[in-house]
Amino acid sequence: MHISAPAFVALMAAALTLAAPTEPNPSHRKTSLEDGKKDLSGKGKGNSNWKKHEKIFHFDATYIVKATPEQVINTTQTPAPGQPGAKGLFKYAINVAENTICYNITLSGITGPYQSAALTATHIHEAPEGRAGPPRIALPNPAGPDGRRVSAGCIAGPFETGIDGADGVDTGVGFHVRQIVENPGGFFTDTHTRAYVPGAVREQLG
Repeated sequence: MHISAPAFVALMAAALTLAAPTEPNPSHRKTSLEDGKKDLSGKGKGNSNWKKHEKIFHFDATYIVKATPEQVINTTQTPAPGQPGAKGLFKYAINVAENTICYNITLSGITGPYQSAALTATHIHEAPEGRAGPPRIALPNPAGPDGRRVSAGCIAGPFETGIDGADGVDTGVGFHVRQIVENPGGFFTDTHTRAYVPGAVREQLG
């Protein structure tokens, strides 16, 4: 489900507090000893140059996804129901210019250890509903007791999943969050456990 950016601000507050978005180009915040008349923040008296280089971080698209075990399929494109009674609430916010995605994830009723051949067991994959597809973004696994596991933060490209495609290249290489914004229905999110390797829960982003 897609919602407006203003409505999502409160929902993402925890993510932005826990981990600020990665800045691929941090040079615009650098200070110099030659600028002795300004303080370390770059906002000293008589110097307003910093304002010209500041960027307002905003979200181009936001999503709230309610993942369930019924949506899980295996690599042969056949149903492989996940953990009965499990639920996943995946909240995402995307900034295209910075190739950044912020996340706030809560998993309920998922038991046992995570398991995946990828770097993590929580992903955004590229594939339409009812189809399997490669992971494009590997997200930190939510932590906590089996009854309620949570994670929040932001990550920026270049992305790496730890899974090689048919061409021998990592499936995260060259991926840009713009692709999700352009076609959210072509992506799904899920998490995998040892007992439910194809996925404990899954749902499309759009």
